[in-house]
Amino acid sequence: MKFSLSWLKQYLETEATVEEIAAKLNAVGIEVEGIEDPTEKLAGFRVARVLTAARHPDADKLQVLTVDTGEGDPLQVVCGAPNARAGLVGVLGLPGATVPANGLVLRKSAIRGVESNGMMCSTRELELGEDHDGIIELPEDAPVGTAFAEYHGADPVIEVAITPNRPDCMGLYGIARDLAAAGLGTLQPIEQLDLPGTFPCPVEVRTDDPEGCPAFYGRVVKGVKNGASPQWLQERLKAAGQRPISALVDATNYMMLAYGRPAHAYDLAKLNGAVVARRAKDGETVLALNEKEYTLDSDMTVIADDAGVHDIAGIMGGEHSGCGDDTTDILLEIAYFDPERIAKTGRKLNLTSDARSRFERGIDPAFLDTGLDHLTQLIQTLCGGEASEVVRAGAAPATPKVVHFDPALTEKLGGVRVDLEEQKRILAALGFSVVTEEAGFDKAWAVTVPGWRPDIDGAPDLVEEVVRIHGLDRVESVALPRAEGVAPPTATPVQKLERRVRRAAAARGLHEAVTWSFLPEAEAEAFAEGNGGLWTLSNPISEDMKVMRPSLLPGLLSAAKRNLDRGASSLRLFELGRRYLRGGGGASDERLSLALVLAGDKVARGWVTGKAQPFDAYDAKAEALALLAEAGAPVDKLQVMPVLSEAEGGEAGSQFHPGQSATLRLGPKNVLARFGMLHPRLAQQFDVEGPVALAEIYLDAIPGKKGATTFARSSYSPPALQAVTRDYAFLVPVDLAAGELVRVVRGADKANIVAARLFDDFRGQGVPEGQKSLALEVTLQPLEKSYRDEDLKAIADKVTAAAAKLGAVLRG
Repeated sequence: MKFSLSWLKQYLETEATVEEIAAKLNAVGIEVEGIEDPTEKLAGFRVARVLTAARHPDADKLQVLTVDTGEGDPLQVVCGAPNARAGLVGVLGLPGATVPANGLVLRKSAIRGVESNGMMCSTRELELGEDHDGIIELPEDAPVGTAFAEYHGADPVIEVAITPNRPDCMGLYGIARDLAAAGLGTLQPIEQLDLPGTFPCPVEVRTDDPEGCPAFYGRVVKGVKNGASPQWLQERLKAAGQRPISALVDATNYMMLAYGRPAHAYDLAKLNGAVVARRAKDGETVLALNEKEYTLDSDMTVIADDAGVHDIAGIMGGEHSGCGDDTTDILLEIAYFDPERIAKTGRKLNLTSDARSRFERGIDPAFLDTGLDHLTQLIQTLCGGEASEVVRAGAAPATPKVVHFDPALTEKLGGVRVDLEEQKRILAALGFSVVTEEAGFDKAWAVTVPGWRPDIDGAPDLVEEVVRIHGLDRVESVALPRAEGVAPPTATPVQKLERRVRRAAAARGLHEAVTWSFLPEAEAEAFAEGNGGLWTLSNPISEDMKVMRPSLLPGLLSAAKRNLDRGASSLRLFELGRRYLRGGGGASDERLSLALVLAGDKVARGWVTGKAQPFDAYDAKAEALALLAEAGAPVDKLQVMPVLSEAEGGEAGSQFHPGQSATLRLGPKNVLARFGMLHPRLAQQFDVEGPVALAEIYLDAIPGKKGATTFARSSYSPPALQAVTRDYAFLVPVDLAAGELVRVVRGADKANIVAARLFDDFRGQGVPEGQKSLALEVTLQPLEKSYRDEDLKAIADKVTAAAAKLGAVLRG
């Protein structure tokens, strides 16, 4: 909100400077965002008199002027204004001045070969109006040589930010009230007018929607003469960022900016029948003043007559009933609208306005008659006319809110001791009525809240009012108690796990993505299998974001598509976050997961590699195992569950290719991860081209060690004796998973075998049909003494016996 200093001083009698006013506004919680000083904007411009005017020798439309600046010899200026003439007193911009309208820095120059020492200015160039047909003409007695800023009047403009809880400060009078309460001047009371009207109102005014519009007042003013507003009014509106339109419209805007009270003026000749506040009909339309048509519904309040809707109540008037230059009779409307209804209507229509911003915050319901009288008087002053009697339909809420306030709370909650009399003075200056039987901190006061403060709900709100006016800078800064020594770490085990896994994923060349926790319903349903249903938001930010994600993979697939569509050749994306499931009985369930998507080329084409190589399921498996190991999972104990037939569906879920996917399990039921290739059906749904490998790791499923919450790493201590390696080659059925053989061999002798890994898979000459040769390197770690031959033989017997259970035979 913006206002000029002179306008503020109409309501606040003060000698304070603009700097002092700005400081006090900040102190009472009204943040000053900027101050525009016209003396800076108009620096370098001077009142000057044209002594002579002669035609330019090389241009028919230019004149060469000699100008008296009040100092030294006259200056020569080339000017193209049609009204430039000898004897004219105007405004000269001297070399070095900056033209406010376009930022042009004036300098001495030659125009068509004639030297010019500045520029005679128009009102538009100095941002004082829209006239650009000629240069400014000042009165004959204007003091030549005076700085134009001083002559015109230096009226600074202050811009403030009003928080949503201060509807009273959406009018300049409310800001003046706060400054007066803070001791910066005396608040001028609002004059109570008596304008009874000279004839009955010829228009029926009523409200058929008492919930949306409890009070609807109106009166007719006949014989008005519309036109341009006087200069003082235009300057005040411009200072507030408003464009002057006409006297009638400007008068209603002035009331809104001055007192925070929106009102509206209708051209009486454009109305038909009674003017009614009612609910809109579904499908009704209105052409608003912004020249846009809006479709209404029955939840919205409108102002209408027998012909149709004229006004979206409390938000914006209609185009066809507005006042123009030929308007002679008007209907003034002032009403109280339900703030919640106004807010809902504005959101539905995506329509904002100055009126909406005030009505939805809450306006003073007691200011209807006073506001209508002041608006009537202003219009009669500007446009003349004769006013009718006031017609009142309904009544605004009139029951005052009373808060029981213990003044001792000011020190208890606010941290500052304020005298009883000072507290009463502050509350009274802000418009509160204070009733107390006895003076003393042990007695509560009955404080009546004024109608313009709907934000006050209880005693803590009154503490805030007292403290901010008394001075927040008077609240002593007290440090919180702090234990000596180094503060203990604050990261939880889960946070440490997230950091470790995130760093590991980035170190492996994966790029982190952060996607929405909300999904379109179709994408969420595609990944909702076995998750107990979806969480649907009752108030989503959009229709495409109304379901909480049951998996992180849909968001990553959408991100992969966007990047592939924009020419990315290789993608390695991961995301660490929560998925949202429906628990038993409909309870919410958040699970920590990590998902990754590999798309595009794994290896780019080249003279060594030949064609580009895509990612496959084994790449997703390798990433999943590596990240599970970093998270502390016992990867050597994990089982790769067998893949079901394509007809039965994939083990990893219907989102994965049934023949190229699997799960990693710790035991038969605990699934730690699933990986594989994206199902072609899902690839088509997400419009992703090319093979896509993906994996999802359930970090919440990783069990903790006994007595711990996770597989936390212990400090490493190297063994005293050197490890021993032995190689074993087995003939196994061709359909046996190599990982299953590794797992069985690893568990054959847990006391001595510390690792087992596959290093060869051979199928060919020398291997019987239907079998394959798998070679494993087994690492043995002696503990207290080195192995003897009989020790190694005993371990080997355990290995072969364990492998035999899977049908494996040691090769000769």
